[in-house]
Amino acid sequence: MSVACLEGPTLTEFVEDVEAFDKCVDEQFNTLDTDDDGELSRSDLETRQGRFSSMEFELQSKEEITSMYDTLFEAFDADGNGMIDREEFRSLMREIVLAKARGIGLSPVLIILQGDSLLMRAVEHGLAKSN
Repeated sequence: MSVACLEGPTLTEFVEDVEAFDKCVDEQFNTLDTDDDGELSRSDLETRQGRFSSMEFELQSKEEITSMYDTLFEAFDADGNGMIDREEFRSLMREIVLAKARGIGLSPVLIILQGDSLLMRAVEHGLAKSN
């Protein structure tokens, strides 16, 4: 874990760099796709290694987690097959990161990040672009 200074534009610029963003999202997808079938099922996401953010999950009830998955699948399972494919996952992650960018806005915030998180990758992307 690391502490980083993050601003909304850093996240927005990361998402707008489609090649870099998609590469990072694809790595996350591959980690979550525990059975390597190219789609994310509820089972993939519910396994310990497949959870979006394990520490946050430890604080939520089973009902809250089920409700979150219901919402995710309803909103992002575009073809309604009960699975989230790579493109649907990219769309989901793009929306989540842009929502965080809007929430953070222009004021820098200090945030604790996991080393392999998309937010950490956005910080690294921003640092690389500024050098």
